[in-house]
Amino acid sequence: MKNATQIITTLQNKPQFSKLKKFKCIDKIQSMFMPSFTRFVKFAYFQNNTLFFVLNHNAGKQEFNNQVKNIKSVLNFHTPDECESATITDIKAFVTHSPIKRQEPKKIARQYYKERASGEVCVQIHDEKLNSLVRSIQEIIKARQANNDT
Repeated sequence: MKNATQIITTLQNKPQFSKLKKFKCIDKIQSMFMPSFTRFVKFAYFQNNTLFFVLNHNAGKQEFNNQVKNIKSVLNFHTPDECESATITDIKAFVTHSPIKRQEPKKIARQYYKERASGEVCVQIHDEKLNSLVRSIQEIIKARQANNDT
């Protein structure tokens, strides 16, 4: 009995699923980049044996230009297993200026709870100003309670 990994590997080796290997190759190459660079990558694709990275910021393009020579030398020295079927002649990048579609946050329905305070509190404050302030708050709570009951 085959496990899931063996089944997926078997499917990926079939000719009709050759694009899956290319995507695995792209992921493997992206993993070679610094983590600070990977946040600039929108997506990547193959075209005519050239690997294109689509970036979302000009700073990413500048950083890519600094790292691309290192990646090319690593690929010439040791080609990952995922990239054996794909021949990579060049690696290029460009910046896209299309806006990023952001999902609007879901509106959360607010829950309103019935006021449980009734305003029946014994006030024992000796300072007259503070006592009158607390009594006014107590009256406001009682008035709101009376309005909510009706």
